[in-house]
Amino acid sequence: MSPRTRGPGARHDERRREIADAVLAIVADQGLAAVSLNATAARAGVSPGRVQHYFPAKHDLIDAAFDRGNALSSQRIHTRAGEDLETAEPRTVLTAVLTELIPYDPTTWAHLRVRQSFNALALADAAIAERMRQLYTGLHGDLAAALRRDQDTGHLRPGLDPDREAVTLTATTEGLAYYVLIDAYDADRARDLVLTAIDALYSPPATG
Repeated sequence: MSPRTRGPGARHDERRREIADAVLAIVADQGLAAVSLNATAARAGVSPGRVQHYFPAKHDLIDAAFDRGNALSSQRIHTRAGEDLETAEPRTVLTAVLTELIPYDPTTWAHLRVRQSFNALALADAAIAERMRQLYTGLHGDLAAALRRDQDTGHLRPGLDPDREAVTLTATTEGLAYYVLIDAYDADRARDLVLTAIDALYSPPATG
């Protein structure tokens, strides 16, 4: 039995998750600027002192919401694509991962607001920048691996560079997500553009 399955350790982790969920709920309703110790305490139904015990500063709350949002996003991806992404149908993995980056409900809206905020913070914070580089290295690697598996079986359009296409797909999707978050573009249309970009990798090249 894991030492955190029961007892104080498990309760500690549960309380941290509840507080992180409260931060995500605030972001969904009011935006990142509305996050504070008092607002989070009220949303979580605990005292401000309890919040401060787990997260001494506002940036700690944002960090926790970022991690919690990523964990929940990963759960949704696995629900749609399967528990083992390395053996799941590659195109299903691509679709699940990339469309998860386009907000489609309050939960994903809050998560992606926090994610985009981290992208902005990374411009001025070397530690956050390093964290984001590691995240993107992993994401690009996972997408490239899926593309490479379909390339090896002849399903992917020939002549493509999986590493380059993984970066292009990610950058395109996150750019569209930003447009959606600032209400510059419709979420459904953004999702359709992502699906079209994936389709293009599997379509035979046009002939003259």
